[in-house]
Amino acid sequence: MDNILTIGVEEEYLLVCPETGKAVKNPPKGFMKICRERIGERVTPEFLRCQIEIATGICETVSQARAEIADLRGTIAEIAIDHDMRLMAASTHPFTPWKTQQATEGERYKQLDTDMQGAIRRMMICGMHVHIGLENPEHRIDVQNQMRYFLPHMLALSTSSPFWEGHLMGMKSYRLSVFDGMPRTGIPEEIDSYGEYERLINTIVKAGAIEDSSKIWWDIRPSEKFPTLEMRVCDICTKLDDAMTIAAIYQSLTRRILRLKNSNMKWRVYPAFLISENRWMAQRHGVSGQLIDFGTGDAVPFSHLLDELIDWVSEDAEALGCLDEVLNARNIVLEGSSACRQVDVFEAAKSQGAPKRQALQGVVAHLVKETVEGL
Repeated sequence: MDNILTIGVEEEYLLVCPETGKAVKNPPKGFMKICRERIGERVTPEFLRCQIEIATGICETVSQARAEIADLRGTIAEIAIDHDMRLMAASTHPFTPWKTQQATEGERYKQLDTDMQGAIRRMMICGMHVHIGLENPEHRIDVQNQMRYFLPHMLALSTSSPFWEGHLMGMKSYRLSVFDGMPRTGIPEEIDSYGEYERLINTIVKAGAIEDSSKIWWDIRPSEKFPTLEMRVCDICTKLDDAMTIAAIYQSLTRRILRLKNSNMKWRVYPAFLISENRWMAQRHGVSGQLIDFGTGDAVPFSHLLDELIDWVSEDAEALGCLDEVLNARNIVLEGSSACRQVDVFEAAKSQGAPKRQALQGVVAHLVKETVEGL
């Protein structure tokens, strides 16, 4: 078992106009320059100019990661205000159409556009990625195989994309419907070893289909750049507390799985087909829905499976110093994820007679406020 399960978090945000609530089509040129001067390489542009990404350094604890993200969110939000913009943590914009947005300049983005065409051009979506440091590459594959089962649980807790271009899409994470239009996405199949993983990747690299494994966009994958296992299934959490809950659950699950390995045991590895069905159920209904309990074969309330998960990892969460963050998952179920709150804000405004556009603008204002609360 790796001695320290280091953690790193990446978050993607949208930049919006405070007057109209629209996504900013072309941020002022000085904005990114000042962000880089104050934050350094931890902030980067994204494919669309209305997006911005941050990444923590290598953190030993969830509390350390929280402090870094709070600083990064707060700093970028402050710089955005100075440039007549606001920072918004949500996986889709409630009403701005992707067709109105402009791609970021640069050779990397031009190449993505050439390769992906229409699939990449509509990627006006934001997510959260969590890395866990695992020096042993075989551990990365072993943990990936078992962790796949829990990805729908973490997706449900993170959901923040119920709207797309002004429409309620009938699901809590419409982001995944957009992202699944890209190749090489979704729940990966079970892989026997790191050697097999390398052979799989090298087959399509040799054929010229991709340059390297960074173009593998599975919901969980070994990182191309770092000795980490990267979880990518989650929406961006509007509340910082919710983001830290997911990071804590991921770190705690990793430790629990590795403890099983030390006892020559493992969590049962389920087929990608079954896990993908739970992924859809989480995407559709979030924390208010059901998931399939593969042990009994029944669909049960998400809250029941969450309680089982918390009980299973509580010892590990306590050892890692993140039990409070893990327990906060129950509050997410009670209060709803960001997607639930967005719908509530929209429906409340509509019930009071607000026009649809005004109600949607109210959702944006709500998201902007929640993005920086508790920093």
